[in-house]
Amino acid sequence: MQVEPAVEWLLSSAEPAIAYLTRRDVLGKDVEADPDRILSGPIVRALLRGQKRDGGFGVHAYKKWTGAHWRLVSLVELAVRAGEPRAVAAADTVLQWLTGAGHRRGVKVVDGLARPCASMEGNALAVCCRLGLAEDPRVTLLAESLVEWQWPDGGWNCDLRASGRRSSFHETLPPAWGLHEYWLATGEEWARGAADRAAELFLEHGLFRSLTTGEVIDQSWLVPHYPPYWHYDVPQALLVLSRLGRVRDPRAREALDLLVGLQRDDGRWHAGKRWWRAVGGDGTGVEAVDWGRRGPSDMITLNALRVLRSAGRVAEPALATA
Repeated sequence: MQVEPAVEWLLSSAEPAIAYLTRRDVLGKDVEADPDRILSGPIVRALLRGQKRDGGFGVHAYKKWTGAHWRLVSLVELAVRAGEPRAVAAADTVLQWLTGAGHRRGVKVVDGLARPCASMEGNALAVCCRLGLAEDPRVTLLAESLVEWQWPDGGWNCDLRASGRRSSFHETLPPAWGLHEYWLATGEEWARGAADRAAELFLEHGLFRSLTTGEVIDQSWLVPHYPPYWHYDVPQALLVLSRLGRVRDPRAREALDLLVGLQRDDGRWHAGKRWWRAVGGDGTGVEAVDWGRRGPSDMITLNALRVLRSAGRVAEPALATA
């Protein structure tokens, strides 16, 4: 497995956040981010462009993919610092929406099981914790609600017709990340426990196999996408499990082999089908930034190397020479 060419490519990125995160998370260097340099990156600048006085971006916070909800996930993944005023203002609009009476009334309960689109609360919870807002009562409400709504198998599901036997992988991955971030920020063990129960749901399936037949549940899960938004795929699941400290579980071995097998000859990883449409396009699903229309993906490559380092699949001596 080639590591050095991919590392060198990431270090030469025009986006300062990617170079910084590569040094910190892939090379294991003790480095501090320069907040101003992070904010100078072309993608970060584009994500903040068009912000209005109320903190939003002139559309509903959840509008795909230009609403504040989606921009904020990308901003915190690009190392925008806690307390950054524009990000905090955008987060306030998201919290107003998710904790408002209208949204809360929309969460249905069927056969004793809540049916929220929990990826909304999960992504927002992670974002707010990364931005230093974990003590905000509205953020606490998001975390407590996710635990209250968690299904017996450890996940969440918004499908009103679902039998209740199995949760949605799509709706479970963001809450696992969010509750983990809440635990990191607050030390609340109940949040950590809920995140671990979600991790068990993925691990018992080997991240992508049916418990009944052993077959692949969905072929689209086997290729990476960036940004994933609310969609589940195995590389993103491995990233979240690595953050939870669960990626070395033997049940993740096949998924890790899959990730290694997705590496191209040049050492980089490429994105599969895009969930977004080009900036300036018509209709729904138009992005605020261009994440790359074809070829290698810097964020997917960065995340893959992060995962493999966490899993012990990349030797430290090889990284030290990069």
